[in-house]
Amino acid sequence: QVQLVESGGGLVQAGDSLRLSCAASARTSSSYAVGWFRQAPGMEREFVAAISGSGFGTFYADPVKGRFTISRDNAKNTVYLQMNSLKPEDTAVYYCAITRTSWATRDSSQYADWGQGTQVTVSS
Repeated sequence: QVQLVESGGGLVQAGDSLRLSCAASARTSSSYAVGWFRQAPGMEREFVAAISGSGFGTFYADPVKGRFTISRDNAKNTVYLQMNSLKPEDTAVYYCAITRTSWATRDSSQYADWGQGTQVTVSS
């Protein structure tokens, strides 16, 4: 099992930026794809972004394309989510999750381990 710890959430105003971090416990995690998901109150969890094990493959949900960037530093076993031009509708608990393959996917059922989440609140 890989333990994941998210950090970097907070309360910001619309238009501001935040960078979330997801630190993994295992060195082998550097070969696995990682995804970010979010869940707003009363809503289902939704895919945000994913990155392949190598870091060369990334893709995003349509609502965040052009505003969010996912990246990883395998030397630090950490994946980042840079969020720019934040909107009130980005308010949610953000979770990172890790697969057991190198291929990034938006399918949450493919993710084996999940972090505890970090709250992002964007005020208008």
